[in-house]
Amino acid sequence: MTEYTIQLIAKNSFLKRLLNKTNFLSFEAKYNLGILNNNYSYAHLVFEAAKAAKSLGMNRISIIEFGVAGGNGLIQFEDISAKVEKYTGVSIDVFGFDTGTGLPEVTDYRDLPYVWQGGHYPMDIQLLKTKLRKAKLVLGNISETLENFIEDFDPAPIAAISFDLDLYSSTRDAFKLLESHEKYFLPRVLCYFDDIVGSNLELYNEYTGEKLAINEFNSKSNSRKICPVTYLDKLNRDYYGKNVFFHSIYSFHIFNHSMYNDYLSLELGNGLELK
Repeated sequence: MTEYTIQLIAKNSFLKRLLNKTNFLSFEAKYNLGILNNNYSYAHLVFEAAKAAKSLGMNRISIIEFGVAGGNGLIQFEDISAKVEKYTGVSIDVFGFDTGTGLPEVTDYRDLPYVWQGGHYPMDIQLLKTKLRKAKLVLGNISETLENFIEDFDPAPIAAISFDLDLYSSTRDAFKLLESHEKYFLPRVLCYFDDIVGSNLELYNEYTGEKLAINEFNSKSNSRKICPVTYLDKLNRDYYGKNVFFHSIYSFHIFNHSMYNDYLSLELGNGLELK
């Protein structure tokens, strides 16, 4: 497919919808063209996570969304997970964490009360439950529901996490999951942070919100770090339309994970023949 054709598809919403409905293109081709009927950041998390798990010989993984709100994102995670399962053969469990009643009261400057207010993004719990097919809702204050999550659900290795809790304090509390035993994680976990890129209203910075929570987490350990990724900068941004998710994808590394050094790819390291 030529670069001109790619640009044509990327800029034509009707053509994207048409191609997505046909069997003319494979799932991976649709993914690469950014024409799946999903939030592309979610598709990216799930597909790349499943491929990494398969490379490590794993046949089941978990995907987590922190901050479900109305539930559209969780439904999209279900939808893309079903497609990825069929394409890769890797089974995917989906979990969604939320209070169910909206944001808690916001008073700490680190939680940006000039942007967020208590009660924002409430959930119609019963309606959402009727629409979910496989995802499991974990409702309550994140600092409490995480205490027994591992014991209650014994999740398959976590391969990707979406953090959309808005607040510094909630994000900080969610990071407690990342302190769990290595067997509950891939050695590298893709993460999406919804509140890294904002507008002139939010003015996100290193001293408040998600970025502060990330910095504090990274200061606690030499073996577990949350790092921005760089590979997305190589992609043609027009290819995917106006997506700001490039700057919102991070990776959680467990450097002392027993599988961290396991070889993944035969595409690199084979050398280049002299011509």
